[in-house]
Amino acid sequence: LKGEHPRLRSRAPGKVYVAGLDLAGIIDSEGVLSSTGVSPVYRDRDRRNHDSAVLTIAEVESGDSIPDVKVVDFICWKDEPYTSLYARLVNIIKEVWNCAAVVVDATGAGAGVASFLKEALGRKVIPFQFTTQSKSHLGFQLLSFINLGKIKIFSGDGSPEIEEFWEEMEKARAAYRANQTMSFYVEPCEGHDDYLMSLALMVEAAALYKPRK
Repeated sequence: LKGEHPRLRSRAPGKVYVAGLDLAGIIDSEGVLSSTGVSPVYRDRDRRNHDSAVLTIAEVESGDSIPDVKVVDFICWKDEPYTSLYARLVNIIKEVWNCAAVVVDATGAGAGVASFLKEALGRKVIPFQFTTQSKSHLGFQLLSFINLGKIKIFSGDGSPEIEEFWEEMEKARAAYRANQTMSFYVEPCEGHDDYLMSLALMVEAAALYKPRK
């Protein structure tokens, strides 16, 4: 996964960018998402306190059947209510990066954020609901991109974001089921998987993006 390209803070002229957004909130003792007041859906596994929202930005270059993807930025918000994220997300996705496609975690409480972003940004926003089948698709697709050398991460800049990303990658695990589906995750006792899920959602955006003719 390690690349040699630098981290960027805004788009470069003539380049195409896509993004994956993993949403999160603070879970209180009642199991309620404090930023929205909605009980969370924990995808396909028991979840730990999930306190970061991560946006992964990547440059996409058309390849043969699978595009080449270069991750150029991670943006992370910790303990941030969704209501204060709306304007920031719209600005980053539209103005800073002008993303061509954004796949957004629309599971449970995230559905409201995904709906707002779709209303504000149009068809480029693609809501994604985590189920056993859809998450398995994400996992196998991410592995395909990695094994084919189609995805690279910007070189280390010493930032908390890149350090946390690599820590999650090292702790990531996969579980294969008898029905030929798989789950991927970081064990709750070992940490979070926000960067991992955001990366997988970004790869989905890259796979779905169709260049204009």
